Amino acid sequence: MEQSFFPCINELIGRFGTPLYLYDFSHITQQYHALKDEFAARKSLIAYALKANSNLSLVAHLARLGSGADCVSLGEVKRALLAGIAPYKIIFSGVGKQEYEIREALKIGILFLNVESEAELLCVEKVACELGICARISLRVNPDIDPKTHPYISTGLSENKFGVSIDEAKRLYLYAHKSEHLEPVAIHFHIGSQILSLEPLAQSVQKIAALLRSLLAIGLPLRFFDVGGGIGIPYKNEQTFALYDYAQMILANLSGLDVTIICEPGRFIVGNSGFLVCSVLYEKITQSKRFVIVDGAMNDLLRPTLYQAYHDVMVWRNGWLATDNGTACDVVGPICESGDWLAKDVVLPPLQSGDLIVFKSAGAYGMAMASNYNSRERAAEVAFDHTGKIWQIRERESLQNLWALELPFLQAQN
Repeated sequence: MEQSFFPCINELIGRFGTPLYLYDFSHITQQYHALKDEFAARKSLIAYALKANSNLSLVAHLARLGSGADCVSLGEVKRALLAGIAPYKIIFSGVGKQEYEIREALKIGILFLNVESEAELLCVEKVACELGICARISLRVNPDIDPKTHPYISTGLSENKFGVSIDEAKRLYLYAHKSEHLEPVAIHFHIGSQILSLEPLAQSVQKIAALLRSLLAIGLPLRFFDVGGGIGIPYKNEQTFALYDYAQMILANLSGLDVTIICEPGRFIVGNSGFLVCSVLYEKITQSKRFVIVDGAMNDLLRPTLYQAYHDVMVWRNGWLATDNGTACDVVGPICESGDWLAKDVVLPPLQSGDLIVFKSAGAYGMAMASNYNSRERAAEVAFDHTGKIWQIRERESLQNLWALELPFLQAQN
């Protein structure tokens, strides 16, 4: 976030309070076009992965740019539709689709269902038969490639729950091709998230492109090559690969093939576009540790607790960046868990109640993973752009929101 924007942060906090999520929609636009433009010479679809951040206004902004949607639940499919993404740009993935979700997705007429097991393929066929239609499907193929990322976000190894092996994919594609109620139209892989090296992606593209060519050679009319997402972003000066190199690698492997390339970025588009602003409550200094206690917590930003993830921090005092010399501390929240921390061993200046700490790169898997643990209200969300326009895109929850679904049953008992 530019420092020129921050003189108005006191106004923001006065209007919306803390913890507060802020999103730079101009940066979201920039990231979308940066990837889309690399495939300008070929048919392509950028299908934003809603799991990264599914705020309706944010998804609607991407819809206006031309984005599709990668969804992993019927709820995400419905969110994409509400936000204005056309059904023919929606992909439904996930290993555990329930029958009612499959039925509804087929009725909506999405681009295709991304199937991840033989059992799921048979379920899709059954539902399509009952509806009297032919279901467009893809198979998620597991290339058994190590993405060299955190094990919790690795999805392309044989030990992971996602997708089917190459040999199984060949058999299932042949089965689907012969079925009256299945239409295989795409091939897909996704090996993980926050990938910083091009090598594992290149190995995966090479493997899956070879499988695509063999399937086309025996008559399967596959029209889409879905490379998934996973493009990493810098959280702490990490070196990322060039989008040009990424696109050229994919195009080289698909040379001579008339297929539409689908990319499913999530973190890449929104990760560095988001910020979490928290207010300092107290400082606590023990014999062995300095703690800065803020009003944000693991229910607002789970990634540090879940993945031991790093988020760079800035300190703002009276609307300006604080640059005082500091000492190491842990930034922690009010939740009754020792795992409730947002930053460890970061060097911060002496802080007072009311100072602000801004966590950077919080646009992906921040609010999307937020919860009401300890009966805490989830934060408000606010958007801004390069013109200085600021607008709210989600209200802060009230305590009444938290028990609204329980209260009628309590009252009925009395």
